[in-house]
Amino acid sequence: MSTDDDLLLLENQLCFSMVTAARNVVSIYRPILAPLGLTHPQYLVMLALWERSPRALHDLAEDLALEPASASPLVKRLERDGLLERTRSTEDERRLEIGLTDKGRALRARAVDVPRAVMASLGIDIPTVSALREALKPFSGAVPVA
Repeated sequence: MSTDDDLLLLENQLCFSMVTAARNVVSIYRPILAPLGLTHPQYLVMLALWERSPRALHDLAEDLALEPASASPLVKRLERDGLLERTRSTEDERRLEIGLTDKGRALRARAVDVPRAVMASLGIDIPTVSALREALKPFSGAVPVA
């Protein structure tokens, strides 16, 4: 049985375990992504665009669980690197669409080994990754209001 004091131990905090795990996983990605010239946040942008391109900044930010103001600098940097381009929508001139360049599409072939390299670094397999992802789903959506 846990006491009130046990509930306040740092090692028993869900938030601490999740933040530490997230930081450690991102640090594993860093050397794997470096040869691709991507940071972890840029990699996430590219993953979303490899799934669907072109798309509006708002849609991209929503899929990445970011505010558009946070996604915009990532997009600009990737554009400077020649991996994507922003163009005016043919349907609505006010809307900028973000699409992959040939260089951005070609990078996907080099990135296909990233998940395997991460799993190898962690010593886990696809079923373990799937189970972890499922276990994290309650924490990935909207936060319930009490």
